[in-house]
Amino acid sequence: MDEKTKLLEQLRIDRSADARSGSESRRSAPIWVVYGLLLLLVAAAGAWFFLRPTAQAPAAASSAADSAATATADSSAAAAPAGTTALDASGYVVAQRQATVSAKALGRVVDLRIEEGQRVRAGEIVARLDDTNTRAALLAAQANLAQTEASLEAARIAVADAGPIFDRNQKQHAAAVISAQDFDGDKANYNAVQADLTVKQRMVEVAQAQVQVAQRNEDDMTVRAPFDGVITVKVAQQGEIVSPNTAGGGFARTGIGTMVDMDSLEVEVDVSENFINRVHVNQATVIRLNAYPDWSIPGSVIAIIPTADRSKATVKVRVGFKEKDPRILPEMGARVSFLN
Repeated sequence: MDEKTKLLEQLRIDRSADARSGSESRRSAPIWVVYGLLLLLVAAAGAWFFLRPTAQAPAAASSAADSAATATADSSAAAAPAGTTALDASGYVVAQRQATVSAKALGRVVDLRIEEGQRVRAGEIVARLDDTNTRAALLAAQANLAQTEASLEAARIAVADAGPIFDRNQKQHAAAVISAQDFDGDKANYNAVQADLTVKQRMVEVAQAQVQVAQRNEDDMTVRAPFDGVITVKVAQQGEIVSPNTAGGGFARTGIGTMVDMDSLEVEVDVSENFINRVHVNQATVIRLNAYPDWSIPGSVIAIIPTADRSKATVKVRVGFKEKDPRILPEMGARVSFLN
């Protein structure tokens, strides 16, 4: 047994030696890690030394940045008035001069000369109505005027003829050549001729007035633009009936179209009555349209409407544009900054 035990002891592996060697290797591992880190730091420092940027590049970059900032500041200063914002309010672009173009009389459209987006001048023809009846009435009035003028001329001739006869009879009556009865008859005839002349003169005046009325009715068949503007809505079509009044049954249009004076565009905003004391007439503003949020448009306060909206507790303020631009359209949303 002793010999076997000795043999087994010889064959047994000594684990304590392995444990001691492992602990020694673990203790020595951090030293190599430190050496590796030092080498990496040295390599990074060398790379930075040889690849570092020159001193001129940052200066150039700084100069470019300063130039860009200056240009941005200049453009912003040019786009909007200087000053701090005292109040912001939202509203809409509206036209102070807008009209629904309509005929003054009932009629059928026979000629329509407008389209949406078309620019028209004041007095330009936008539509014509059927003038068959009005033209006939005008011709009748003109014929009546010609007849009364002819009657007036006949009355003038009669007065011219009766005048010398009356003068002669008057002299003869003074000389007792003719009787008083004959003279009275001649005088009555002369007075009647003069009265007829006066009546014919008044009849001519009436006929002239009738011609003017008929001409106005004829002119009303032609619809003209009341001012310079742009057609925004085209309502009627050729062949439709238009009427200045509300049509019974809905078979007639009440207008030809809607036109807007683009030079009268402004912004109407509702300002809370708690902050209305920050707004005054001629105050400088900056207007930004919702469609162009980066576009700053200079403006100024035109008027403060002297009444408040009870339901919203706001006061309406009118703001005008200092610059006109075709991109500004009616009913666009806008935000107004009131400057100090």
